[in-house]
Amino acid sequence: MPIRQTMVFLFLTSLLAGGCAKPPSEQIEAAEKAVKEAQESGANLYAPEEYAKLEGTLEAMKKETAEQDSKFGLFKDYGKAEQLAASTSTEAARIQAETTTKKEEAKAAALQAQQVAQDAVSSTLQLVDKAPVGKDRAAIEAIKNDADALKASLAEVQMAIDKEDYPAAQAQAKAIDEKSRAVSTEIQTALAKVHKGKSSSPRRN
Repeated sequence: MPIRQTMVFLFLTSLLAGGCAKPPSEQIEAAEKAVKEAQESGANLYAPEEYAKLEGTLEAMKKETAEQDSKFGLFKDYGKAEQLAASTSTEAARIQAETTTKKEEAKAAALQAQQVAQDAVSSTLQLVDKAPVGKDRAAIEAIKNDADALKASLAEVQMAIDKEDYPAAQAQAKAIDEKSRAVSTEIQTALAKVHKGKSSSPRRN
């Protein structure tokens, strides 16, 4: 083979070898791991919009990588995929840190709401013991059943807290508090009627 052809052949071989870009596997794996850790920290629950954008960036990275994989070796360029991988990892770390803060705030709010609900149920149960029993026995029994159901519902709040689903725990506790107040109002109304009836009864000489 003439020297000139040999040099051309070596040059092309070198060019092809250098042009065979490889996907940034380590960066891609790191990005996928970061997104998974963000999801496990509760980002999809406490920062849903930001987490959705993060997943979008991850998908864009995968699509770009697949597109470059399908190209002829000389034309592969994983520069954009690498940038997307780095951006995904950075953003995932930021969202995870933000999620941790929001999660602690939600936990504190849930525990406070739980205490309020417990106090409300306790007050309601105390009123139930004072509820009059007379011709409205059926109505009073219904109120007592409602009060017992509220007490049982407190366990659901604790279950949500144990699962670290603090928004659900707070919502459930708030609903229990509101229902407890409603039941208490019913009992107080019934007691007021009894007292009014006694005070309006004619006195015997």
